[in-house]
Parts: sequence; structure tokens; C-alpha cells
Amino acid sequence: MATRTYPSYWMYKDNRGEWRWTYEASNAETIAVSSEGYVKRSDCERGIEIMKASSNSLTWLPSDLVHMA
Repeated sequence: MATRTYPSYWMYKDNRGEWRWTYEASNAETIAVSSEGYVKRSDCERGIEIMKASSNSLTWLPSDLVHMA
């Protein structure tokens, strides 16, 4: 089995038998998780692909918080 490298996504089955993913940063800390379980592995993989494709998405901030530290 290959040694896991970071950052990377981790796919697993939860207690209900549904597929989920987590994303771990270069320090191996979890920084994102799937918000739902998937019955099919391919749907979980699609969720990961959507996350990968959104890396250039803009970040929005409510105007009343713009000047807050």
C-alpha cells in the first residue's frame, strides 16, 4: 500500500455505510469534510471533483464585516 501524502482527500465509509470524504492539509489536519454521505462511491468522488474545481472560487464577506480584524 502506498504511503499517504498531504494535502490529500480521504474517502471512507461511515457508520451508516455511506461514502464520505475529508480533506487534510499539509500538516495532516482536517480542514474540510463532506456535508453529506453518499450511497455510491462515484457520487463521493464527484463531490471531491467539485471541490477541486472550486479552488479558484471567490470568497465573499458581508459588507458589515469587511473592516473587522
